[in-house]
Amino acid sequence: MFTAGKGRLVALGAVVVGAAIALSGCASGSPLASGSTASGATLVVGSQAYYSNEIVAEIYSQALENGGFKIDRNYQIGQREVYLPQLESGKIDVFPEYIGSLDQALNKTAAGGKEDAVLADLKKSLPSGLTVLNPADASDQNSWTVTEAFAKKYKLTDIASLKNVTEPITVGGNAELETRPYGPTALKDKYGITIAGFKAVQDSSGPLTVKALVDNEIQLANIYTADPNIKSNNLVALKDPDGIFFPDNVAPVVSDKVDSKAKKILNAVSAKLTASDFVGLNSESVNDKKSSEAIAKAWLKKVGLV
Repeated sequence: MFTAGKGRLVALGAVVVGAAIALSGCASGSPLASGSTASGATLVVGSQAYYSNEIVAEIYSQALENGGFKIDRNYQIGQREVYLPQLESGKIDVFPEYIGSLDQALNKTAAGGKEDAVLADLKKSLPSGLTVLNPADASDQNSWTVTEAFAKKYKLTDIASLKNVTEPITVGGNAELETRPYGPTALKDKYGITIAGFKAVQDSSGPLTVKALVDNEIQLANIYTADPNIKSNNLVALKDPDGIFFPDNVAPVVSDKVDSKAKKILNAVSAKLTASDFVGLNSESVNDKKSSEAIAKAWLKKVGLV
């Protein structure tokens, strides 16, 4: 069982995409448009049980449909421990992944480093039958996050500065965080920081986690850096100069069923998906309560991919 890597559960306010809706026709002039339906079996696109990951999955789905492919959506599957075996067995063909977290999940001795090094290691670590395509500029890093007040009180700037804290620290995040390679054990082993307790929060970097942090039920949380809640709730993601968290650029992981045409479409999406765009897309879900379908459709049109 894979126990490392980014695990995400449903965030409150996330709108789950319902029945798959086929896009009618192709926009004139689209670089991904196709005049006919692509040959071959239907491609299954999956997502984690996390609103942000579902948005990217829906972008992939609509872009592929616009290119003439038939898509079966299988969203909100769960943690990596659940969906990765489905990818390996061929039940899922396209999945938005985070290169560093997936690399840590597959290679317990991965060295980390810059994006290129992590991507190269991931390509070697992927099970047979799976391929990682081009990463986007967009990333959703794991981070150790505190409130602004807590950071000011103890002059916290980076993860190592947590040694300045003189009160008990309770860590919060999804249940799997407790055994992740960057979790509480890493804080102890690398920095000598001992936590007072661990609180499992059911939404994994969502509103419940943020509320627990703001309400001081926990003092340190694992929150993903593309989450608009960081800015809107005056939170501080501590710097990670030692690279406990690997680069987590978003990239499609695909099965052998995905042909060169589909790969070209997915790589075109990655080329357009910027870090600032990603935060904006997440904000549309969290703050504006828009569906993944609507968010994806508008973004693809804005960047000229449909």
